[in-house]
Amino acid sequence: MSDSGLEGILMRPLTIVGPGTLGRSLAKHAAERGLNVQLVGRDRRHSEDGVQKILNSWQRAKDEGRLSPSAFQLQANRLCASTVIEDAIQDSFAIFEALPEDLPIKQKFWSDLAPSLPSTVLPLTGSSSLPASLIHNGTATGCRLQNFHLFVPVPHCPVVELASPSFTTDIERATAQNLGARLGLRVISVEETNGLVASRMGLSQGLEAMRLFEAGHASARDLDALMVLGYGHPCGPLELSDRIGLDLRLAIARHLHEVLGNPIFMPPKILKEKVANGELGRKSGKGFFAWTPGGIKA
Repeated sequence: MSDSGLEGILMRPLTIVGPGTLGRSLAKHAAERGLNVQLVGRDRRHSEDGVQKILNSWQRAKDEGRLSPSAFQLQANRLCASTVIEDAIQDSFAIFEALPEDLPIKQKFWSDLAPSLPSTVLPLTGSSSLPASLIHNGTATGCRLQNFHLFVPVPHCPVVELASPSFTTDIERATAQNLGARLGLRVISVEETNGLVASRMGLSQGLEAMRLFEAGHASARDLDALMVLGYGHPCGPLELSDRIGLDLRLAIARHLHEVLGNPIFMPPKILKEKVANGELGRKSGKGFFAWTPGGIKA
């Protein structure tokens, strides 16, 4: 695909379905990188709330002198809320699904959308653990999905894990790679596998840290410090689990343990207990750490 052809495609909007943490992070970053973005929620209020949170972030940056008034307006003009997805995708170059990490939810979404999805629109799922072909096999007509696994916050995690099933065409793969490049991300192409590559590596370390904590070998802060100070990780596995969401970590662990049968992915008792008690990590204010709006409580 030529550069001129790519620019023509990327002039069309990117539609993002799901204004949660992942969807908003991508929408904000894409608009800052010059892409037009349509953020789609389950209803008008859901969509507009997602857009407003992004605008509030830019407003704070403008108030603090980190964003000029003209840049604020340019970025705001690139972002809009939408609720009728069938209308939103008609002029889009790609649709990125950022729905909960739940196979039936994703399969139903893509199955319902497939009949109205134009062949010119690139379908991408943000799933970090469910292979695109597995989601694809549960759809009524089959959407030619690829995993476009982003890390949050997108601007500070400049990499995307791209898993393209065997049915992916060269043009579809190239378009996904070019989108990653336009977003300023390093595109890592991996072979499709249950759990994907990055999540399997990160999850196994996080679950082992939970077991060590549960057994009383060290505190959460000390376990994380060993990985941060000893191995140079930007944050420890327990903090990372809190940031991702302990409910999401539990769902992925259960899925991988079921499909792979590997005991390394068996959810620790402490993880199940915390989720059952509503201790989901940063988003609930408590997980392995206590959280404030500014970060981990001292």
